[in-house]
Amino acid sequence: METRKLGTSGIDVSLLCLGTMTWGRQNSQAEAFEQMDYAVSRGINFFDTAEMYAVPPNKDTYGKTEEIIGNWFAARPGMRQKIVLASKIIGPGEYFSYVRSGKTRYDRTHIREAIDGSLRRLQTDYIDLYQLHWPQRTVNSFGKLGYEHGSDDGTPLLETLEALQEEVKAGRIREVGLSNDTPWGVMECLHLAEKHSLPRMQSVQNAYNLVNRKDEVGLTEVYIRANCGLLAYSPLGGGTLSGKYLDGKMPPGSRRAIDERPGGRYNNPRTDAATRRYLELAQQHGLDPCQMALAFVNQQKFLTSNIIGATTMAQLQSNIDSINVSLSQDVIHLINEIHHSNPNPAP
Repeated sequence: METRKLGTSGIDVSLLCLGTMTWGRQNSQAEAFEQMDYAVSRGINFFDTAEMYAVPPNKDTYGKTEEIIGNWFAARPGMRQKIVLASKIIGPGEYFSYVRSGKTRYDRTHIREAIDGSLRRLQTDYIDLYQLHWPQRTVNSFGKLGYEHGSDDGTPLLETLEALQEEVKAGRIREVGLSNDTPWGVMECLHLAEKHSLPRMQSVQNAYNLVNRKDEVGLTEVYIRANCGLLAYSPLGGGTLSGKYLDGKMPPGSRRAIDERPGGRYNNPRTDAATRRYLELAQQHGLDPCQMALAFVNQQKFLTSNIIGATTMAQLQSNIDSINVSLSQDVIHLINEIHHSNPNPAP
């Protein structure tokens, strides 16, 4: 398994990162243990989680995924030191009234309380990469392309970085990162970190896949030039690129079937049209469509790690096998033709 540096840190992370958000909702603890054991056997040393998980989020499953990971660490003595563990503090939102009285912010009090909870559930005394799950300010993410300026930016970024510095100094987190953020957010955080000698953001966890290449408009240059690489989530578009949702199909127990939140960036006619063309392309070249989608992400120069997730062992095994797939320049050219004819249908 190839490894890459996490930003400017001394941490090496595997090219594939094990996503965990189904554990505690779609997957049992026993299934999660099996996934972690297998992933480690294949060379994955990087796990990503969040206090919000399992997903779809609700009060009953809040923190369940971290608890499962913590139980795995307890059952596997010595394994904690071999895993680069990432987690996230929940941002503001209408769905999270059960988290810190429904007034989640990125200030000292909330960061401290969030880390307290994550460390307790994870049964560890440090987190390797601690991420802000999404900005407090209004941004064009989660299906939005146009930016609408908001009046409340929440906690000033400088205050947030100062609070994170206290946690780094206390040894409770090692490095920090962003998620669902924009070029301005990344550059402003890097600027403030350099100006005030505060922790620099080492990564950005954003959606990136064949039907959502929005980051290429501006962020990929930042990833490369600022050495603050992408942790790509939803590389299969929440399972969309497998084709399992085409023609109105709704597999029982699938994420889309159990998610009661309205909308969904991947559930639209343009995404369906693009998915059909990618499925046809994979078939024409003798490729598994999911492995083709993952290999496309794996081959990006701005990528630090590709966050894969699965609900079955067969899916996990196939996803990890994508590291052995190298897309030819002809296939990349045809992928780009599809993209240019129907760009970013699921931003």
